[in-house]
Amino acid sequence: MSNLRTIIIDGIEIEVDPSLTLIQACEAAGVEIPRFCYHERLSIAGNCRMCLVEVVGGPPKPAASCAMQVRDLRPGPNGEPSVIKTNSPMVKKAREGVMEFLLINHPLDCPICDQGGECDLQDQAMAYGVDFSRYREPKRATEDLDLGPLVATTMTRCISCTRCVRFTTEVAGITQMGQTGRGEDAEITSYLNTTLDSNLQGNIIDLCPVGALTSKPYAFTARPWELTKTETIDVMDALGSNIRVDTKGREVKRILPRNHDGVNEEWISDKTRFVWDGLRRQRLDVPYIRESGKLRKATWAEALSAAATAMKGKKVAGLIGDLAPVEAAFSLKQLIEGQGGTVECRTDGAKLPEGNRSAYVGNARIEDIDGAKFILLVGTNPRNEAPVLNARIRKAWTNGALVGLVGEAVDLTYPYHHAGTDRAALQATLDRDHGDVLDAPSLVIVGQGALREADGVAVLAAAMKICEQSKSKLMVLHTAASRVGAMDVGAVTEGGLAKAIDGVEVVYNLGADEVEIAPGATVIYQGSHGDRGAHRADIILPAAAYTEENGLFVNTEGRPQLSMRAGFAPGEAKENWAILRALSAELGATLPWDSLAVLRQALVAAHPHLGQIDTVAENDWQPLPAKALGKADFVNAVKDFYLTNPIARASQLMAELSSMAGARGDKPMAAE
Repeated sequence: MSNLRTIIIDGIEIEVDPSLTLIQACEAAGVEIPRFCYHERLSIAGNCRMCLVEVVGGPPKPAASCAMQVRDLRPGPNGEPSVIKTNSPMVKKAREGVMEFLLINHPLDCPICDQGGECDLQDQAMAYGVDFSRYREPKRATEDLDLGPLVATTMTRCISCTRCVRFTTEVAGITQMGQTGRGEDAEITSYLNTTLDSNLQGNIIDLCPVGALTSKPYAFTARPWELTKTETIDVMDALGSNIRVDTKGREVKRILPRNHDGVNEEWISDKTRFVWDGLRRQRLDVPYIRESGKLRKATWAEALSAAATAMKGKKVAGLIGDLAPVEAAFSLKQLIEGQGGTVECRTDGAKLPEGNRSAYVGNARIEDIDGAKFILLVGTNPRNEAPVLNARIRKAWTNGALVGLVGEAVDLTYPYHHAGTDRAALQATLDRDHGDVLDAPSLVIVGQGALREADGVAVLAAAMKICEQSKSKLMVLHTAASRVGAMDVGAVTEGGLAKAIDGVEVVYNLGADEVEIAPGATVIYQGSHGDRGAHRADIILPAAAYTEENGLFVNTEGRPQLSMRAGFAPGEAKENWAILRALSAELGATLPWDSLAVLRQALVAAHPHLGQIDTVAENDWQPLPAKALGKADFVNAVKDFYLTNPIARASQLMAELSSMAGARGDKPMAAE
């Protein structure tokens, strides 16, 4: 028997789940309800009263639709369906009254407010408000907060919807914002005037329905209608968050999240949101050739000719960096292997087994975290490696999940059972009877830090064994956006990084800036920023960054997603695949594609699952044979969240955030 309930909304009869709130039922019926405090992913506050509706047969006053459930509605006298009206005279008058109250103290800042043009208060005042005010008294003013270098505050505009307080407390897991005072004296404030200690704090800018919280770096640089908006994919971590890049001319002005329930919901990390100032600093915009120990500018013809001459007849190795799209990895593999060389993408030394997708990706989806009852973390700090994923684990914890950690004890924003820091703790977890809830996780998440030591394969085998014993799913949490895609196309060398570059005469470095290359070898560097890789290079080929070319990225759960070009590369920099195609012609071993479309056809023909965009392929479970674990402690892969890649290291804002985080870690706060 169906447990759905029939109700009538504005004459539309609809069957809904009784546990839905009236605002959700109205959305299901296609009826728009205005709101300021209600948000689908936050707890219900019910304090703005903008969502009032009339419940026929109920109390003779409007009801807040966000705080009332369908099951609370009374049927008609003869059992008829309950009736809700959202456009009656009572509702219209109530909304106009609420809007008038909201605007009593709100300043007339619209011409100089950064939220202008995309402000919920503006839109709803136009749609549901009145065109006059009966208020003649002076407006209230409030002191602004200092929340740090990311979020600008103008608290006089605040309407006390408390979205920022609920987000920081419930999702980000910090307790530094709250509301003090009552009535006219009520104001949002931060505890002891501290700046926010979270790498998700930028999301409160999106949540604020008025101009009280705005983006400090973006302030007064553009209006929303001047920007070109491009829907693309983030590469700051391996989560593959869906983002929108807004450009004005050739410059990226801001980065915003897009909703994707299976990946990042509607949140992004602060590095993703604010790294854009690094896209225009330290850029490589012309080719360079090193002569007599010094780099000099060169033409493309000179640089490609020099690279081809250096590679011909030599022992060559290719290294794939953390931000390279799959097409570039595939092209480099074809080019280098055509010259008799080998290619390696595991530049951090992670012992990821080639060809076994269930071992280097796992068989869990990101959304499996939501329903997990037990989550075991091995050698990872998701708060630094994938902050949005960590917020999802926190959500699972608030829903009753238990979390266990084998590895460094860190602040994850939620309590967990710390099983130990070393391999012995993992072995003990493996040997224990899995009747104990903490030892029967429904999800095991293995970090890259656990796989970088010599016994990385043994750690992975132990994690897979725990999954089998406890009927759990495995997720390998990567830190590099390009890693899974490069592993998928087989850009690996048997024996790993050390074997790949052992005794080679030429290293073709495709944006790998986190690897040290010993003196002796000739280094050809292809990348976007003048970082470590370019400093070591003998020939530099300037390439496009992730916002400047179309590309394919496969995230940590194995989901291929398309990154779209939002702007053009500076100077003479070219797209990654095009540079490799031009070099192949110079080498006399021309790659068989002249366009990105033909390259993608070849890529999908060789690896069909990469053509299934936004689909997580099922991976055949292939357990690794058990091996002896070492004795060492687990060391997490990411030490400084803000400086993990060349774009972040070129950003002044990321440098400031990094030093602030370091200072917070150094100074314990006094209790007085």
